[in-house]
Amino acid sequence: MAGAKIVSMASVVARGIWAGFGNTSTARDKRKKRAVRQNSNIFAMFEQAQIGSFKEAFSLIDHDSDGFIDKEDLKDMLSSLGQPATDEAVEAMMQEAPGTINFTMFLTLMGEKMSGTDPEAEILAAFEAFDEGKTGTVDADVLRECMTSMGDRFTDEEVDVMFKGSPVGDKNGFNYREWVRVLKHGE
Repeated sequence: MAGAKIVSMASVVARGIWAGFGNTSTARDKRKKRAVRQNSNIFAMFEQAQIGSFKEAFSLIDHDSDGFIDKEDLKDMLSSLGQPATDEAVEAMMQEAPGTINFTMFLTLMGEKMSGTDPEAEILAAFEAFDEGKTGTVDADVLRECMTSMGDRFTDEEVDVMFKGSPVGDKNGFNYREWVRVLKHGE
């Protein structure tokens, strides 16, 4: 799997697009953990390639390799991405989870967050407003200026995280079509 895909997924996590991790406990307690069962077949929502990508992201986040993501795993992942990992931020993310996070719960959270985004056509249309030549790319500097100064303003750090999902090309072009594809399909 290409590093950019994992960075993209990890940046989604770091941005708080999805949240919710199980509570920390002792090593003895971790052996006894059981994730809250979900009734829906979350695996039917994703293609096999997407599930593979999510499994790889889950493994990267699960630093202690116990099969569960907890507060410490989340803090480690955020720190490795250079993101602030305050107790308050981690706790706020954890409040979204109904229990411990195993891979099935991780997929459930990802599915909930992905289905909560705007339709792909609407996201593309927003970027196309900046793409006069209809090339699939927009000038990264112009996009950064608009995102940090208009509407729901992003910070420069948040824009940097977005640009990691689809790196800026040689002519300072941000490939928004690729970025939207990764956002919506996880590949």
